[in-house]
Amino acid sequence: MSSKAASQVAKAPGVEVVSEIRSGTARLDGKSVEVNGVDGNLPQVVAMKWSAGSGNVPAQLGADGAFIKKRYADDHDLKLGSPLSVKTPTGAKLQLHVVGVFDEPKGGSPFGEVSISKRTFDRSFATHDNYFTLLNVKGSASDAATASIENALTGFPDAQVETAEQFKDGQIAQLDMALNIVYALLGLSVIVSLFGIVNTLVLSVFERTRELGMLRAIGMTRRQVRRMVRHESVVTALIGATFGIAVGMFLAGIVTHALSDYGIVFAIPYASLVVFGGIAIVAGMLAAILPARRASRLNVLNALQYE
Repeated sequence: MSSKAASQVAKAPGVEVVSEIRSGTARLDGKSVEVNGVDGNLPQVVAMKWSAGSGNVPAQLGADGAFIKKRYADDHDLKLGSPLSVKTPTGAKLQLHVVGVFDEPKGGSPFGEVSISKRTFDRSFATHDNYFTLLNVKGSASDAATASIENALTGFPDAQVETAEQFKDGQIAQLDMALNIVYALLGLSVIVSLFGIVNTLVLSVFERTRELGMLRAIGMTRRQVRRMVRHESVVTALIGATFGIAVGMFLAGIVTHALSDYGIVFAIPYASLVVFGGIAIVAGMLAAILPARRASRLNVLNALQYE
């Protein structure tokens, strides 16, 4: 949104600190990188942990200083004082040096690979809009504070006011939507697999007709036959679930490693895996209903004569 909104919101009652974060794309070492413009108020509105650098690093950037993400520093062997040559879309060439290395938290941050002072950013980039405008209000976040800020931003209809918790909830909601789509696809695959298990069990019962007749002849009850087929179905479903979970975790590890630059980390959802195991057992029991009933109703004499 327009940087003028930040100037306007700074006048709102209760607003104590305002910090602007701008974003643009530039070239560094022949590759595209995200560059942010920040001001000295940044550490007051967002918690920052530094692997290298001391004090208020954003206030020390000056005209040619920059701080970089730790992962980017490790990948390119950069440290305090390392030179950076950045070319912006306007054709400007910035000769910078590293004054801080930012240790990005899990889950990501609003910062790209390189961050410079807002003044240097405005001088070198054509776009001066804000990616984020962060602010502190007197006391804690409240409906009254939100209303006051929204009132100050009536001239900026594209500005969205959120507390830290609301912002996090919004990010999680987007992930939940994607996850729900995956669950829907998973449900369809389970339905397809149920038909596969049913077909397998029906074929197994057909091929073992004489064996089932012999088991019935020596004393196995219909209930025991149904239980045997049901157990086979559950074991088949659990084998499929085990292989599916193993392959899924392997692919998740590959994807999260590829997206590690965006703050995506690998985590095992133990509770969900237990639930999926339970669903596999239930699915196996459901798939066994018809084959088990057919097996238990076989005529013993006809089954013994079957070839």
